[in-house]
Amino acid sequence: MTAAATETVTVTTTATAPVILQFGTSRFLQAHVDLFAEEARAAGQAVPPIVIVQTTNDPERAKRLAGFADPAGFPVILRGLRDGARYERTVQVRSVREGLSAGADWERLTALAGRATHIVSNTGDTGYAIPDSDRTAPADDAVPTSFCGLLTALLHRRWRAGEPGLTMLPCELVVRNGDVLRAAITGLARDQRRDAAFIAWLERECVWANTLVDRIVSEPLSPAGAVAEPYALWAIERQPGLTLPFTHPDIVPTDELERYERLKLHILNLGHTWLAGRWRAQGAPEGQTVRAALANADTRRALDRVMAQEVLPGFAAHGMEDEARDYIATTLERFANPFLDHRLSDIFGGHAAKVEKRIGGFIRWVDGSGQKVAMPELRALAAQSG
Repeated sequence: MTAAATETVTVTTTATAPVILQFGTSRFLQAHVDLFAEEARAAGQAVPPIVIVQTTNDPERAKRLAGFADPAGFPVILRGLRDGARYERTVQVRSVREGLSAGADWERLTALAGRATHIVSNTGDTGYAIPDSDRTAPADDAVPTSFCGLLTALLHRRWRAGEPGLTMLPCELVVRNGDVLRAAITGLARDQRRDAAFIAWLERECVWANTLVDRIVSEPLSPAGAVAEPYALWAIERQPGLTLPFTHPDIVPTDELERYERLKLHILNLGHTWLAGRWRAQGAPEGQTVRAALANADTRRALDRVMAQEVLPGFAAHGMEDEARDYIATTLERFANPFLDHRLSDIFGGHAAKVEKRIGGFIRWVDGSGQKVAMPELRALAAQSG
């Protein structure tokens, strides 16, 4: 897989005051997409300003809107290990122009939606859920309550105004999130009995990118900003018509998105789940973090053994040995981040389902390669949780 810095990527430019609409006020997006946009601006790229939209009525998140409108920007502090050495850097993010509330600023939002080139979202685990109240088409002055309802209404106005389609860059942790979001929006448009021509426009003129994001953002700052680890990845699956609003070394266009998904799920996430299971088996010491667990020599040796003797051979069975070896080394360095307090009790939530997806899914994937890989410890863990 080729680094983003060597990619030839189409970058959108226009003379009609374009904007990027971002649905979601999360600290993750502030330290990921918004930070990338700022660093692209600093590198001399013409990046459209970002307008962040709050989709909920959460009063705590509403406090961030003032911070997004501050011309001085907001800080993102990157702290962790890089090549074994402590690393810390602060970036003042000025790529964001303003923050809007979908409910309170609907007319402003609809006007901006006509000028948007890209829509970014990170609306949480239930972000694509659609309540019954949004299943019928709203009046023009009515504001839908869900992200999907909002997006469908805004896109319908854009289509009705004769504007071209645009690119969706969802960042939710959903496998093939672009495909899932497109199905949700076109399905909702059908439920609302929207015009067939509008649905065809959604399917043919808009681009729904499948993406994978990877960065641990450990702490919010007030009123806006975040603390995050140095490592970051935004892998975006290529498709016809896809354009990006900017380029960045941590943005990787790829024809093989599944490879990145497997690396994250079956190394980073699997490692977290393995550590959480060991934490519980050893009596669940209160407050223990991933970093503290790895500081224990026995735990570190055991995790190294699982990675070297079970995880790595599993990836090798799919021709991904070199990629997996590099990602394992990066992951273990991320786990040892001296600035990150990632509690194992938090990771342990939903443990059985996580074992099934992260460990059981890995075993099934490896077995499906047709090669014999023993993986005794991982198989035992999967059997215990099954």
